Amino acid sequence: MWKKVSAILVSTLLAAGIIAFMLYTIWDDLLAAAGHAVWYFLAIASAVCLAAWWLRGFRYRSILSSLGVRVRVNFSVACIFVSQTANLIVPARLGDLVRIFILRHDDRATASQGLSSLVVERVFDILMVAILGAVSILFVLNAPGWFYTIIIVPIVAGVFFFFFLALAGKVTSENRVMRVVLGIIAQVREASLSYRSLVVLSASSIVIWLMDVLVCVFVVLMFQEQVPFAVVVLGIVVGNLVKAVPLTPGGVGTYELALALTFALAGVPASDAAMIAVIDHLVKNLVTLGGGIVSIYYFGGWVLDSIRSAFQDRFGGMKAD
Repeated sequence: MWKKVSAILVSTLLAAGIIAFMLYTIWDDLLAAAGHAVWYFLAIASAVCLAAWWLRGFRYRSILSSLGVRVRVNFSVACIFVSQTANLIVPARLGDLVRIFILRHDDRATASQGLSSLVVERVFDILMVAILGAVSILFVLNAPGWFYTIIIVPIVAGVFFFFFLALAGKVTSENRVMRVVLGIIAQVREASLSYRSLVVLSASSIVIWLMDVLVCVFVVLMFQEQVPFAVVVLGIVVGNLVKAVPLTPGGVGTYELALALTFALAGVPASDAAMIAVIDHLVKNLVTLGGGIVSIYYFGGWVLDSIRSAFQDRFGGMKAD
């Protein structure tokens, strides 16, 4: 039990420690900047962030449709909101499991379809954000070598992933477990390897990430700072690729640190870089949290049982309430 408790406590304390340290180092600058902030940019940033969630809902509905699961956009948006809100609470992106439980409610989808939809969404997210990073780094001088590594590795992995999907269609097995695995692979291939899927999912993913970049741009403008657009793109890319490694709930702390470090290495004053990074992620997480709360009311009380089930699957023996 204590190992399960520590899995939450350690990751949460790590996130809190990083944020506390960053806020401590910039607190005076943050207070001074707040006095001169152009606050309507904050409202614009929040609106863009919310619009990006709706686009994510359209993309997720398209993925589910390719798997034979028909849902409305409101449902797919709410589904993502609830799972991402859960990710702000539990570590290792276990909140994603909530989506499988929601899709299984009323027999909307099987567990394998839910899992396949998550894999497809995650692959296109990571691959497309890495491609954006590969483009943006061409316009940023003196980027450190590890930036290239963190960008190239997902792109190479994505190429191998699609190559593997193409070859896996020829594999058969009589083993029961392998048949289940091959069935999931077949669903992932069906939802991602058609010409239409490749175009729609790639294009929508690029737009989603550009909207994520715009949120940060408006935070920069709110504090009347000057940060080149390519640097903002690169910062968002590095921050999200680091956040993809689930060290803390919702990537809190690690995202801000990676984003601030990217800005600082590009010549942005350290205090300004930290301030922008913290506020950028705060805006995105507050929109996520607000959308998650509304979505729980949209679904009804049963979705809380889904969250509890996802939580207890990983931390069995602990009470979720």
